[in-house]
Amino acid sequence: MKKLFLLFLGTATLIACNSDADNQTATTTGTAIETHTQAGVQDETSQPNVVQVAIGSKDHSTLVEAVKAADLVTALSNAGPFTVFAPTNAAFGKLPKGTVEDLLKPEKKDALTDILQYHVYVGVLKTDQLMDGQSLGMVNGGNIKITMVDGKPVLNGIAHIVASVPASNGIVHVIDEVITPEAK
Repeated sequence: MKKLFLLFLGTATLIACNSDADNQTATTTGTAIETHTQAGVQDETSQPNVVQVAIGSKDHSTLVEAVKAADLVTALSNAGPFTVFAPTNAAFGKLPKGTVEDLLKPEKKDALTDILQYHVYVGVLKTDQLMDGQSLGMVNGGNIKITMVDGKPVLNGIAHIVASVPASNGIVHVIDEVITPEAK
């Protein structure tokens, strides 16, 4: 009971100490991030989280723009752990012309969120843990099927993992295709 009271007291103190001055915006490599959330923590010595990994990659600017448009920066900056299958800019470029621009419109936020959440698994899965025939339950409620081709995992028969980057709150697997969920 004493621990619960201290937790409550600590939470109340944090809420009371939060002021409008704390709600500033920081800019990291041209990307605005709210400083009053986990996404805004500035730390030059620790390993970056999955969002910071994407922000730091010139090959993931489209993904970063989409994550911001879907309001997922804060969620993906939290403790996780997450496995993020991160399509490159070239992967987004393979989609039919106008698809990305259309998905970035405010009225398409739900569809964009569904696609992005289909690229996120709760937990950390390294490539050596992915097995032929494995089905992964993704954040959006859909499943991704893993097949092994020449000893390497392929997602839904199309997306190949081309690199993996560990993060403080999970792992980012760079993939060469955008995987889309089945229609609900």
